[in-house]
Amino acid sequence: MPTFQYEAMDTTGREVKDTIDANTQEEAQQLIRQKGYFVTKISERSKGGGGGKKKAAGKKGRGRKKKSFTIGKISTKQLCTFTRQLSTLQDAGLPVLRSLKILEGQCKPGVLKNSLGDVVEDIESGQTLSEAFSKHPKAFDRLYCNMIKAGEAGGALEAILQRLADFKEKAQSLKRRVKSAMVYPAVVITVAVAIVGFILYFIIPKFEAIFKDFGVDLPGMTIFLIGASHFVVQKFYVVILTPIFIWIIIKLLYRNKTGAYICDRILLMIPVMGMIVEKSTVARTMRTLGTLVQSGVPILESLTIVKETAGNAVFERAFQRIYDSIREGESIAQPLRESRIVDDIVVNMIDVGEETGDLDSMLNKIADNYDEEVETAVESLVSLLEPLMIVVLGGIIGFIVIALFLPLIQLITKLSG
Repeated sequence: MPTFQYEAMDTTGREVKDTIDANTQEEAQQLIRQKGYFVTKISERSKGGGGGKKKAAGKKGRGRKKKSFTIGKISTKQLCTFTRQLSTLQDAGLPVLRSLKILEGQCKPGVLKNSLGDVVEDIESGQTLSEAFSKHPKAFDRLYCNMIKAGEAGGALEAILQRLADFKEKAQSLKRRVKSAMVYPAVVITVAVAIVGFILYFIIPKFEAIFKDFGVDLPGMTIFLIGASHFVVQKFYVVILTPIFIWIIIKLLYRNKTGAYICDRILLMIPVMGMIVEKSTVARTMRTLGTLVQSGVPILESLTIVKETAGNAVFERAFQRIYDSIREGESIAQPLRESRIVDDIVVNMIDVGEETGDLDSMLNKIADNYDEEVETAVESLVSLLEPLMIVVLGGIIGFIVIALFLPLIQLITKLSG
């Protein structure tokens, strides 16, 4: 039976170095965990020079493992699926290494498959799952790695993976509902802009030529419409580049902390849309904080992660103030109340959660409530946009028709007279 040499930490944080006999490295890790230790490093004791050479050769062989060329990060949906599958395999009692090898084999070539190949090699060399994941930020973010680390430290990796899978799926569900609700308005607005652009570029110049030939006096509406057509025809590149230029300006502003704060503050002030952004951000941040606290991640580390994943500079500043407040021995509720970014009911629920020691439950309840409010707000926005778009588009088309037909009426009257 092979002998494994390991380094671990006990429940008090004291470092332990010892050896253990086991058939496999996974079995050795399980035996060490049963002793109440948290494994930090483990490796098989080599039996002479030949064993060392064989091991080195094995590592070298693994280093030649081919990887596909990839760009970017993995999708949220792909990460949700992987987390749920890993949770299921762990719940079935399979060792972590075996579970990862199974999932790696099922993955299509991409960022996740490449990352899992490296993770498997790192775990085989004695690293923990959280350490191996943390080397691949494109696949596993800081929140993900910290929850895994907390699960390993508490000996509850299976429960943490289930909680993490639930968290990812709920976050993905909320994002999917918001996106799907906005597809219809986006398509209608895009098609409307294309049709109006087509009319201004191709149709209006032909009517203008007719009006010139007959020398008709043009009313103000028609002059304005022809002027808009001239601008589109002569400066079409400006029309095309303006949205791109605005997008670049916004991106540049978001690279600066002050610019990002101003943009996000303006975004939150937009009627209806600002409310949706605010409620979805509250839902996401509260669920993230609640999941981290429930998983055993220290509160200061949890707040740092929440701040980094908030996605809104206004909320980032608020969580920074909360972080500073807790470092000075105060509570979460007071700086959150002073920030004025959430309703009083949220502050009161967090206050009660802190007093009763049930903060994680309160945070998850807040997130559930806000998820429902976001869904209701999105449905209300879509319901509001539908008649609003009909009125606006009808007004634009009506203006164009009237502006074109007024000179035609004058022309017909002139010819008949």
